[in-house]
Amino acid sequence: MKNKIENNSHKILSALHKIKIRFDETDAMGIVWHGNYLKYFEDGREAFGRKFGISYQDVMDVNLATPIVKSSVEHFLSLKYGDECVIETTYMFTEAAKLVFNYKIFNTAEKLVCTGETIQVFTEMKNGKMQLTIPQFYKDWKKKNVLKNA
Repeated sequence: MKNKIENNSHKILSALHKIKIRFDETDAMGIVWHGNYLKYFEDGREAFGRKFGISYQDVMDVNLATPIVKSSVEHFLSLKYGDECVIETTYMFTEAAKLVFNYKIFNTAEKLVCTGETIQVFTEMKNGKMQLTIPQFYKDWKKKNVLKNA
């Protein structure tokens, strides 16, 4: 029930980003090494940030950083050298001073390859101190891009 209420209060934002698997991203069998999926998630976050105006540069412009404090990946299928795939990055609404993204990676047959999630917090660039309150630029961004009744 709670999800329905939250979905009525905010927009669901999502970005798609297509990549081609490079040779250096694979193991000796030509299969993508599992650790590279986190890099693909970052590619997806960067595409999302460019599309919706909350890129790493936008965050750095207000003297903040957004380190990842938690990440997860669940694998279903493999990608191989030369494959193309699409990374779907979805912003997950939260009231907290953090960024939560969910990911889905699909192969060219539109089969789900993997899913994942990352959680990032806001820290000050100069000393790494975590922001416990929501930074004003993030409040403004959410009001402009996410909240339906703002």
